[in-house]
Amino acid sequence: MILLGLDPGLKATGYGFIHFQKGELKLIECGTIEPKPKDPIQYRIEKIYSILEELVYEHKPQALILEKLYAHSKHPMTGIIMGHLRGVICLLCAQQKIDLVEHSVKRIRKAITGNGNATKQQTRSLVANALNIDEKKLTLDASDALALALGFTHIHKSSLLNI
Repeated sequence: MILLGLDPGLKATGYGFIHFQKGELKLIECGTIEPKPKDPIQYRIEKIYSILEELVYEHKPQALILEKLYAHSKHPMTGIIMGHLRGVICLLCAQQKIDLVEHSVKRIRKAITGNGNATKQQTRSLVANALNIDEKKLTLDASDALALALGFTHIHKSSLLNI
């Protein structure tokens, strides 16, 4: 099964493809999509969508694991703006017949590190170790995306072992 973890952001969207079969994990590809910060929102979203569409076409994931939307009461516009990007991600899943799964950051971090309040750096360290990646070459956004895919495998391990 090929899984795509996605950490969406208009400044940087992290992505990570992993292959999971019979309990074995293998990194396929990971990276960060960074639109031009001065571009209007519609062009940043279009760039992210276009690149994701190409990656999905190339790797053909069966599931996309997306970070649940979290909006802080001090910054309500962040959630609204992120809704635009999440909408095109949901559309991509529908168009390409990809299962969409959402998990909270705390649940993913707890599944991977045993601590829902683990830092991004702690999570990156464990992700790099699990997938044999040089931690220094792994951006935090790509690490968060891979953590989503890895966490999904931990959370749903019993139902995935037959795949």
